[in-house]
Amino acid sequence: MTAEKTIRIECLRYHPEQDKEPRLQTYDVPYTDDMSLLQGLQYIKDHIDGSLTFRWSCRMAICGSCGVMINGVPSLGCHTFLRDLGPGPVRVEPLTHFPIQRDLAIDQTDFLRKLESVKPWIINQTPKKPSDGPNRQTPLQIDDYYQFSECINCLLCYAACPQYGLNPEFTGPAALTLLHRYNADSRDEGTAERMAVINGENGVWGCTLVSYCSEVCPKGVDPARAINQNKINSTKDYFLRFVAPRGASKG
Repeated sequence: MTAEKTIRIECLRYHPEQDKEPRLQTYDVPYTDDMSLLQGLQYIKDHIDGSLTFRWSCRMAICGSCGVMINGVPSLGCHTFLRDLGPGPVRVEPLTHFPIQRDLAIDQTDFLRKLESVKPWIINQTPKKPSDGPNRQTPLQIDDYYQFSECINCLLCYAACPQYGLNPEFTGPAALTLLHRYNADSRDEGTAERMAVINGENGVWGCTLVSYCSEVCPKGVDPARAINQNKINSTKDYFLRFVAPRGASKG
């Protein structure tokens, strides 16, 4: 590999089966201006230390797999260029607030449990049959939820969320955003089923509106906005229970 510059990358290393606590290991990586941090990690694994563990897949900010802390900021490795991090050193650590599975790879079990709890799929009380034809939507109906459907489950918002760090039971930004994405979909009839999560102790009212989740989101999803909208929906649901119990929520 031909490169004119070298950057020092400090990676957090931790193998639970053999290490008592995490440690930092330093690597000097040659780079060119078109190299991402992810490519720097791949260079380390391919040419310096094959034991380094991290996740990646698409390299195009689509899969969300390569999320890490870069100099303390939750970022996608493929979306961050080494030229912008010079002269270094660059500290790379696993996303905060999650257990470390190994090195830069985190255990995502808690998030997956919360994601399932919000039922992130279209719910119909009477499922449609193919003979019913397409379930059409207008451009305005799509606009109601499209921004929130851009979430790639990279978990940067969870690493940025101080409330999730203080209270691991908080449902969290991405799961609540995807909950809103389906509630806002005109084809969905499952709002009532999701309302328990919205109104719950660890639902939208657990958010303290720091909004750092929206700042670090690589897709511009704006989880803070989704949560705020659901605080309004939660308030409406509370008052509607007194005047129209069955009309409190869609579906």
